[in-house]
Amino acid sequence: MSFSNALSASSPAGATADGQGGATPPGTDRPGAAQANPAPATMAPALRARRLMRACDRAALATVQRPPDEGAGAMADAAGWPYPSLVLVAFDHDGSPLLLLSTLADHTRNLLADGRVGLLFDGTAGLAQPLTGARLSVQGRAGRSDDLEHRARYLRRHPDAALYAGFGDFAIYRVAVERAHLVAGFGRIHWLSAAELDLPAAAPALAAGEAALLDRLNGEGYGPRLAPAADGEKDGWSVTGIDPEGCDLRRGGYVARVDFEQRIHDPESAKLMLDTLVRPPDGSGQPGGSTSGTTTAGTPPDGGGGT
Repeated sequence: MSFSNALSASSPAGATADGQGGATPPGTDRPGAAQANPAPATMAPALRARRLMRACDRAALATVQRPPDEGAGAMADAAGWPYPSLVLVAFDHDGSPLLLLSTLADHTRNLLADGRVGLLFDGTAGLAQPLTGARLSVQGRAGRSDDLEHRARYLRRHPDAALYAGFGDFAIYRVAVERAHLVAGFGRIHWLSAAELDLPAAAPALAAGEAALLDRLNGEGYGPRLAPAADGEKDGWSVTGIDPEGCDLRRGGYVARVDFEQRIHDPESAKLMLDTLVRPPDGSGQPGGSTSGTTTAGTPPDGGGGT
């Protein structure tokens, strides 16, 4: 079982540690001090794509510009053009991106007219040579979701959004992924269908018990014990979400990701998995007792991202 995490800050957007740089969290004194182990070149493209996507808390959203509203003279020829914007993102247990959008925003009005969207997840921030880093373009169709679990997962990932999430013009939109394009560096380029991306199946037992499990984990101090090793200030980290492939952490404007090597499907298996990864209660050492940032236990990964 390997432990990996990606640390990102509110600036630069979506920064992820990829072994060559990354955002600098509070408690570090130089750029690139917070680094996870780089993803090995031999990692299966689908697994790398899923891990990159889930580690990001924001993305560039591309929608198809709708026909102009009446009287919008400057927009007369805008219909059909790509319209890019920045969005915060969370994920359903099955890996579907979740967005909180306002109907007052152009991107929302665009996707209501044409549900086709693109999302760019950027793992290159902080690299001396950004084009050597990984990025993932996801194509899918966005639709409004009134699922309370989707809303809860989004607000746990982005607690500040609670300030406006209740406004009448805001709603959660779920993106049904149809394909993805991974650029993992020079010469490592892969188109992946939804089937090849191998997103996990829904996990109803985990979804039903997630909130209670998070309360327990945070009450027992799991956040600081799972926090990125390079972050000098462990206090304040909390576990904000658990899905079949890992868990999400947050401290202020910083997020981190702990990836599992085996998929889990219920709160009990999630707790057992996390117990193999946490640092000792005194905060010494690395998760699992390793000092290298990686620990191996249990069944080796199958190369396809789990079972």
